[in-house]
Amino acid sequence: MAGTDRSRGMIDGAVGPAVVLVQPQLGDNIGSCARAMLNCGLFDMRLVSPRDGWPNPRAIAMASGATAVLDRARVFETTAEACADLNYVLATTTRSRDMKKPALTPRTAAVELRKRVALGQGVGLLFGPERAGLVNEDVTLADAVLSVPLNPGFSSLNLAQAVLLIGYEWYQAEDATPPLTMMDEDSPPVTVKAREFFFTRLETLLDEAGFFYPDHLAPTIKRNLRTLFTRADMSEQEVQTLHGVLKALTEGPRRRSRRDRGTS
Repeated sequence: MAGTDRSRGMIDGAVGPAVVLVQPQLGDNIGSCARAMLNCGLFDMRLVSPRDGWPNPRAIAMASGATAVLDRARVFETTAEACADLNYVLATTTRSRDMKKPALTPRTAAVELRKRVALGQGVGLLFGPERAGLVNEDVTLADAVLSVPLNPGFSSLNLAQAVLLIGYEWYQAEDATPPLTMMDEDSPPVTVKAREFFFTRLETLLDEAGFFYPDHLAPTIKRNLRTLFTRADMSEQEVQTLHGVLKALTEGPRRRSRRDRGTS
């Protein structure tokens, strides 16, 4: 392959962000993304319900030798499962959303990702299907969105282009890592899995209390609540505190009732 010098060896790709391809439609595009990832020293490819199944021979052909990425690719049924072990997730999108989330450019995102990786956090990038991109339910999983500033009259990128562009900024930002003392290591950021468990518990309790009314607005209300908490960049301890709040709100009245009966 032109531009490849195998005598120089492969860079260490163990610490880069995970590239999560949500419902990719063509094996060719997965292979092209693998090639783009290896160009930028990224190895962690995660596939969410690929349309044509996995493994895919067309992906191998289009990868042009990037088997180091394809051999490690993992398949998940849902986006939440693919992101479960990550602490910080960026959703790539060119569309404006009815959500209030921080919006980063690729260059700014690369610096933020480098900072978090240096602190030992798991980070990831979400890319949607080729035809329509990410749906709102996927974007709500992310801590922030990533948009590429291009010609507003024609800003469409194919999947591999988007991966290469953002991966390039990641690779170029290697020397921008700030000191490790910027965050409190005693309170690490919560994982997506732990955060989703809290959301599920909160929604269940609110549903039992009749909070989601009227019914047709329930999905929007739930999405707004999730956006609020993901924007807070919560730590593990903060989520545990919130679990304690829920427990106090649900069990506190029962304890007081039992205590009152015992003293009457």
